[in-house]
Amino acid sequence: MSNVFNIGIDVGGTFTDLVAIDEAGRTVFAKSPSTPQDQSIGVMAGLDELAGRLGLPRADMLAATRRIVHGTTVATNALLERKGARVALLTTQGHRDVLEMREGLKGNRYDLRTPPPEPLIPRERRFDVRERLRANGEVLTALDEDALARAVADVRASGARSVAICFLHAYRNPAHEIALTERLARDLPDVYVSRSSGVLPQIKEYERVSTTAVNAYVGPALRLYLTSLDERLTAAGFGGSLFIVLSHGGMAPVDEAVRLAAGTVLSGPAGGISGCRRCAQMLGIPDLVPFDMGGTSTDISLIEADRAALSADGVLAGERIALRSLDIASIAAGGGSIARVDAGGAFHVGPQSAGAMPGPACYGNGGEAATVTDANVVLGYLDADAFMGGKRPLDRAAAEAAVDRLAEHLGLERIEAAAGIARLINLKMADGIRLMTLKRGVDPRRFTMLSFGGAAGLHAAEVARELDMSRIIVPVTASVLSAWGMLTSDLRYEIGATHFTAGRRITADEVRRLYGELERQAMERMRAWFDGEIVIERSAEMRYGEQIFEIDVPLDGVDLSGAKLVEEIEDRFHRRHEELYTYASRDQEVVFVNARVSAIGRVAQAAATSVAPAASHTAAKPVSTRRAWFGEWRDVPVYALAALKPADSLDGPAIVEAETTTVVIHAGDRLSVNALGWLDIALRSG
Repeated sequence: MSNVFNIGIDVGGTFTDLVAIDEAGRTVFAKSPSTPQDQSIGVMAGLDELAGRLGLPRADMLAATRRIVHGTTVATNALLERKGARVALLTTQGHRDVLEMREGLKGNRYDLRTPPPEPLIPRERRFDVRERLRANGEVLTALDEDALARAVADVRASGARSVAICFLHAYRNPAHEIALTERLARDLPDVYVSRSSGVLPQIKEYERVSTTAVNAYVGPALRLYLTSLDERLTAAGFGGSLFIVLSHGGMAPVDEAVRLAAGTVLSGPAGGISGCRRCAQMLGIPDLVPFDMGGTSTDISLIEADRAALSADGVLAGERIALRSLDIASIAAGGGSIARVDAGGAFHVGPQSAGAMPGPACYGNGGEAATVTDANVVLGYLDADAFMGGKRPLDRAAAEAAVDRLAEHLGLERIEAAAGIARLINLKMADGIRLMTLKRGVDPRRFTMLSFGGAAGLHAAEVARELDMSRIIVPVTASVLSAWGMLTSDLRYEIGATHFTAGRRITADEVRRLYGELERQAMERMRAWFDGEIVIERSAEMRYGEQIFEIDVPLDGVDLSGAKLVEEIEDRFHRRHEELYTYASRDQEVVFVNARVSAIGRVAQAAATSVAPAASHTAAKPVSTRRAWFGEWRDVPVYALAALKPADSLDGPAIVEAETTTVVIHAGDRLSVNALGWLDIALRSG
């Protein structure tokens, strides 16, 4: 490989994945166990492993690295585990309970016994501030010196290490929030401050309060981690740029990621979707269902016509995060998902996970519960001696003992219990895909599944068959696709503004002024990061007059100077509404609510190549055979992924193995190797 690298790093629940790509596009990847207590330990250990695979000392590799792109779960874990900062919330007088009232809705509105959700910030740390703006941004009650001093005193007395500021109508006029932020920075310089006008400057009070509170809750942990990682990398010899993947799929410098910490809660999965979009371009397949199964969870999304959908309706751990993010469904189904029998005798797999420590029973770290990985060992799909290239052999006896304990509870034989675990997890993941497709009016049968993540290849065929899908693609980088995908991400900065014109139609001049100012601000911010090509994308959030929710409408290709500008934007809204809900009410009033602009810094990448199927195929040669369960015990051929060549083909049942992933080919299915060396699996019908 050449001596200039870009490195992608994805920290998962079980493994940390690393990918190095040189200027010629050649790729080397590595895995290292994740270290939840301090993710940077696993990252640095993974860099050691990666350097060894490159045949370089770590210091030499890092000195030759231009860019590191990192997906992190620090913010995600802080929110999921409720281990974020001690936060104080400062709000306009009379509005301190918005966070607790939420939107007045319950998860199950008919269950009168459902307890109210516990707010992220308790009432004793939510403080009124005497100030008030009118809905148009004019000052009704000034924020004076006494109010500023009282707010600082309240924060100091609360012992908070982080502050969320959310004043009424601050999206119209941020002056009061800025004044309080500056005062806190002066008097309490060690406190992390998050203001709504900097995080989510748009209409809808609860969304602003909740998103700003989440930002303040996870921000200090992310700042501590990224500061520590940056220092470790610098001390190890890294002199390039460190970027963090955000939930919308773009990347940003560390300072921006720390400022907008709530925008990193889907950091890792977003890298995977960026990689899937790149795969779609390379394969010439515009419609894909990305299926990412790792050790702890499975992430499912949709790429339609080469585009991944963005949504501002995000909820994580019950908390509303109204920043735009890639539309990803994450379900608690992974290799570490625990199989159990409940008090009523029902058989479940997940949502509990064995995680990285102790992990599945077969890891030999003290875990005793049967997991999906243990079932795959018992079924013969995983070679216990060859796991992680033989560097981390699995304990087959421990896996069998764990499955035996479950089988005893169920009154089944060992193999029946193992097959049941696989069957249940497959059904659970198929339901996740139904949420992203059938329940949105999309027919999954016309899509190709893109299988990636360390565990996906073991289950992809049976999951796809549940949905009558007929084709699966498995890239050679499947086990590290999220890390690889991070290196295909562009720099991205998003900015939005509310322009709500109740009772009247927005004018063309207002649209031009609005987008002109947003584009100026977005370009200014992007130029501070990047001196290459910058592309602007526009969108709008709109609704019909009597609706209480908006939909996101892409405005790509709309000519802002056009004579029929407003009519064209409204027509885009009608068409988008019809795509989503099967109807459009063209005689109803259309309300323009929010304008959004994205500045995208195009990072140089190798040209995409469309890969045509091979005209003819040659029979692949197995390297061994193994006894595995395919409805009965069978001796099936085992193929080495690294030894398969373009135009090779094979029929199932069979197993394809690589150091970091295994792909199971079932009877009647046919695997072909495309020109990229990727696996293209045609599934039997029925």
